[in-house]
Amino acid sequence: MTASLVRHRPPHPDTETRQSPRARARDWAEIQERMLVPLHEAVLERLDVGPDTRLLGLRCGSGLALLPAAARGAAVTGVDSCPELLALARERLLPADRDGAGARAELCARVPRASDNAPFDLVTLFEPVRRPADDREEPARLLAEALPLAARGAAVVLAGWGPPERCATSSVLAVAAKLADPLRRADGRRPGGRDDLEETARRAGLRPDGSGRVSCPFGYADPDSAVRGLLATGLFDAAARATDARQVDKELAEALHPYIRPDGTVRMPNVFRYLIARLP
Repeated sequence: MTASLVRHRPPHPDTETRQSPRARARDWAEIQERMLVPLHEAVLERLDVGPDTRLLGLRCGSGLALLPAAARGAAVTGVDSCPELLALARERLLPADRDGAGARAELCARVPRASDNAPFDLVTLFEPVRRPADDREEPARLLAEALPLAARGAAVVLAGWGPPERCATSSVLAVAAKLADPLRRADGRRPGGRDDLEETARRAGLRPDGSGRVSCPFGYADPDSAVRGLLATGLFDAAARATDARQVDKELAEALHPYIRPDGTVRMPNVFRYLIARLP
């Protein structure tokens, strides 16, 4: 069983309960978020994140990407507009029984307007899997708000899907496109284009300074966990509005069949790409 597989299957909720914001946040934190841990670790290692690092994590979710940075001694600030995810991030990074050990972590619902501390030398936007909740979470908008808080020469890391032929989940995500817009041909392509990271960096006035690819297989304890994890991304919300939640569940479960292994687990190989850019 790979490291990305869920070790303990969460209890199965009914459809109505699973659609609640709290349940979806919990599914994200317990099932889906961990799939990008290899990406987080590769970037932190490459940039030698440590006690001298001040990191601003945009769309930090439930804080899983901030944990290894904090463990390396970095001062971390996480931003996410979802209150349920931010509450889970607080449990992870600022537990009440830590006796002040989380003092170098801060969590916010929006990008701070100003900072009394030293400027950030690392800004991350790791989350290519979650659908933005609204326009305020679009990468360009977030970067425009965050970059004034960064030091000159600061590293800005953007992440996205790798080549579609190396992302098995592309075929599963095509279900969302097909149900949301039946007249559009569902060709299994992943969101975004091959140069979308560079284009986002260019529009933000950033200078590319390296990139990399990381294997991030999506592994689940069983098909039900896979359905719940994928639904927690929000990428199937439009499909559910166009049809209904049960129809989405059914077609998503069918799309997962090729990736079910003999032991009942689900594994989809994927490659994610990251771009390191610098603030002039």
